[in-house]
Amino acid sequence: MSWRSEHIWIELRTGSRKGNNFFWALIIFLGSLGFLLVGTSSYLGRNCVSFVPSEQIFFFPQGIVMSFYGIAGLFISLYLGCTISWNVGSGYDRFDRKEGVVCIFRWGFPGKNRRLFFQFPIKDIQSLRIEVQEGISTRRVLYLDIRGRGAIPLIRTDESLTPREMEQKAAELAYFFRVPIEVL
Repeated sequence: MSWRSEHIWIELRTGSRKGNNFFWALIIFLGSLGFLLVGTSSYLGRNCVSFVPSEQIFFFPQGIVMSFYGIAGLFISLYLGCTISWNVGSGYDRFDRKEGVVCIFRWGFPGKNRRLFFQFPIKDIQSLRIEVQEGISTRRVLYLDIRGRGAIPLIRTDESLTPREMEQKAAELAYFFRVPIEVL
């Protein structure tokens, strides 16, 4: 979502609360419960799961391994659930040409650095940089190249932008900041 006027541009960033993350957290949770139930039924010698007879799975070594996978999967799904509930990565980008300030805010993991806030003058922006990495997992990232701070990522590939939309967004931001675009 974006709001824009002549002097101010505000972009809201979604964090971990995406359908994809909900889906994988649920799938990992259900799969790990299945592994844990099979491991438990092999230990008890009773069928906790009706479609897997416990006589076919011995507790040592298969039941132990399945129990381990079930516990590990529960921890992974708990981690995913926490990142979703904390909405890690969400925030906003505020570009104010009138005051000459760029503000970037993101929520992080709980702790003393939960709120990530960067503020710097627009005149310190050297360029916008698009980094493209083709291959099996294509990666496209739009960076703000800041004098004295390095590059700060603004838009990542996981925001489901096509290459054309990414280029258009970079062109609009470069025009707004009046800086050049670099493609790597």
